[in-house]
Amino acid sequence: MALNWKLVIDSTNAAALADFWAAALGYEVEDPSALIEQLLTAGHLSDEAVVEHRGRKTFRGYAAIRHPEDPFDETSGVGRGRRLLFQDVPEAKSGKNRLHLDVHSGPGDLAELVARLEDLGATRIREVDQGPAGRWWVMQDPEGNEFCAA
Repeated sequence: MALNWKLVIDSTNAAALADFWAAALGYEVEDPSALIEQLLTAGHLSDEAVVEHRGRKTFRGYAAIRHPEDPFDETSGVGRGRRLLFQDVPEAKSGKNRLHLDVHSGPGDLAELVARLEDLGATRIREVDQGPAGRWWVMQDPEGNEFCAA
């Protein structure tokens, strides 16, 4: 039986990084505001655990994105499919990622993809040319996490 999973990415600003990756991948930022309202009303969540981002209440230090075609829970906003969760951590990024995302362009659209990602806040690091195997760019998101654009 296949298992459900999500990729969790440490960050210093979960909401901003979720916004970047949602725009980069064409995903949707999850909206937990209905769940947060229920938890606040019931006294199960303190006001200090909540922040407002782009006009919505969200959990302080957490933000998630999901594929727009995948199912999600209407009450919590939590995706039940392809999903990335960003969580704030106190320590800074200190080395090379051991896991990274590859973002794929359509045939012949690599330059357009790289330019769009740069407009969103990504940075080019180096181009990799594997001859017949293809070429791609190693890039960094706004917090310095490496990923490849191919």
